[in-house]
Amino acid sequence: MEPFNAKLAAAGTGATITALTMTPFDVVKTRLQTQPLRPMSLFPDPPPNTCCQPANVPCVRRMSSLAPAVEGEVVCIWDHGVLRRERVTGFLDAIRHVVRAEGILGLWKGAGTSLVIGVPSSTCYMLTYDHLLNVVLPPLLPPTLVPLASGILARTTISSIMSPLELVRTKLQSTPLSPDIPHTLRSVLSSVHAVTRAQGMWYLWKGLGPTLWRDVPFSGLYWAGYEMLKREFAREGLAGPQVAFASGALSGTTAALLTSPFDVLKTRRQALLASSASGPKLTATFPLLREIIRTEGFPALYAGILPRIAKIAPACGIMIACFEGVGRLLTKGEEEP
Repeated sequence: MEPFNAKLAAAGTGATITALTMTPFDVVKTRLQTQPLRPMSLFPDPPPNTCCQPANVPCVRRMSSLAPAVEGEVVCIWDHGVLRRERVTGFLDAIRHVVRAEGILGLWKGAGTSLVIGVPSSTCYMLTYDHLLNVVLPPLLPPTLVPLASGILARTTISSIMSPLELVRTKLQSTPLSPDIPHTLRSVLSSVHAVTRAQGMWYLWKGLGPTLWRDVPFSGLYWAGYEMLKREFAREGLAGPQVAFASGALSGTTAALLTSPFDVLKTRRQALLASSASGPKLTATFPLLREIIRTEGFPALYAGILPRIAKIAPACGIMIACFEGVGRLLTKGEEEP
């Protein structure tokens, strides 16, 4: 197989496997990031003066089990006519909540959209990065800067093109207003279409700023770290798909930790923009950043960090291992007599 076709097939394979296996982590991350700290009507109101605790124990009503625990208080949820009490346990509780409310398939909410977005965008992204890394930028930049610049340019281009589909996916995976009325692709598209008609086509790119703030630094840091780690492994005589996987996972984790606040801003802003709720919406990047810190504290900028890391580490490893391993295998097969 021709080298370009081998790389195309390898990137498509990696993108498909990554999208199918990592979607549950993406769903949980998005739910955690779009669940405000203050109580909100994710569940119907309980009867007046009703609490699931004795009168002398503080009670918080109408709060999702995805919300952080309030010290000394018990979360009370009026769910399908039953007043339940819950203590929040974090990531695993988020998975349990989604499964209970929407079934096991709820963890794959937006998987179809992820495939529509992920496969072509990741494929184009990998091929663009590879071309910039090996052809375009080496004559123009010092070798140490080539991976960083290639990652930045490739991600800026692809994120700008795919921003409208990313908006749809974020809304589809975000916390629904009610467990009885979950988001569907049809309802999300109808909502986006209505707002687009009212505000114009540029609405579809309103989440692009935070997306670029997250993806561009992540991409530059990821590729610079990946190429450095791969060189270090090579000095030890190690190579192959397993080295690519380890380098990608380690570099992806580091980049994710450094860029997590921008991921929260991107998710919050796109969820707010796609919301049909009335009233003023604070969606500008830096005012939204100040508001989150003021009302929820600095730790809120790292909401969903566990599922994000749990997704990014294997996702980066799978993607780059497939790209290099499958591509090398297909090219080698063509070269053999």
